[in-house]
Amino acid sequence: MASSSMIGESRGMDLSATTRFVVSSVAGSIGRARRALALLPIFMVGGCSAVDIVNALVPRSDFEWRRDLAYGDGPRQILDIYRPKGATTPLPVIVFFYGGNWDNGEKADYLFVGQALASRGFVVVIPDYRLFPQVRYPVFLEDNAKAVAWTLAHLDEFGGDPARVNLMGHSAGAYNGAMLALDGRWLGAERARIHKIVGLAGPYDFLPLTDPELQTIFGTEPDLPRTQPINFVDNTAPPMFLAAGTDDTTVRPGNTTRLAAKLRERGVAVTERYYQGVSHVMLIGSLAAPLRFKAPVLDDVSVFLSSAP
Repeated sequence: MASSSMIGESRGMDLSATTRFVVSSVAGSIGRARRALALLPIFMVGGCSAVDIVNALVPRSDFEWRRDLAYGDGPRQILDIYRPKGATTPLPVIVFFYGGNWDNGEKADYLFVGQALASRGFVVVIPDYRLFPQVRYPVFLEDNAKAVAWTLAHLDEFGGDPARVNLMGHSAGAYNGAMLALDGRWLGAERARIHKIVGLAGPYDFLPLTDPELQTIFGTEPDLPRTQPINFVDNTAPPMFLAAGTDDTTVRPGNTTRLAAKLRERGVAVTERYYQGVSHVMLIGSLAAPLRFKAPVLDDVSVFLSSAP
């Protein structure tokens, strides 16, 4: 695919190459990663993936974790909720959609994301959703919309602030969040209740489809431009934070650049960040406690979501 478009995503965070990259990144900063170094021999002998390593180092004492809540009838229509321990007032909410090329991913792999955002005072909702080959476009968007609708309907049960419900995603998950925020087909009137959007390394403008799997996933739509978030931008979009790593060769940063420019043309508030030397996987990996020295993504997202309006 052309360099300005999505060129296909890595198959999750458990690739051997990704594991070696995360391990080398952690080992490269002894002061910041002493715990990781002590545990690496155990992880590697056990054949653990990069995400196993990261999640094993996540603090477990600062959040409450409710797992496998059903937002629909299917086995993939379940979600987890992370809430800062001891919080007594309504808190801002983040519904986080993970990536994985729309063909893989599990909410349990993103424990490190739930913990990181909860540590900054957010209630975090992470849903699973149906994936290819079980489904094709637009079913994963329908599931994501259903998870958001469930969240909006149950805010009182987990102390969420109805005025501060945000969507966030990485990679294919950033696409999902952007489509829900920009295209009124999915959330209907509830779209107006979304406060802000965070997109990390999202594919927002990736036609033509030259990857055979993407052709199959999106081939159910006869009008392919209707699958692209950039084509739904108008002045009703919520404020957006769009970020990419300059070393991302999986989803080209041009997707972020073009969507940010289109939002500004329509008068939408947008914050744009490009992290030098950061890859596709490390952009989300830098949320994890032992890897935050790689990029200030957690700080930047927290500031954006906490600031007025």
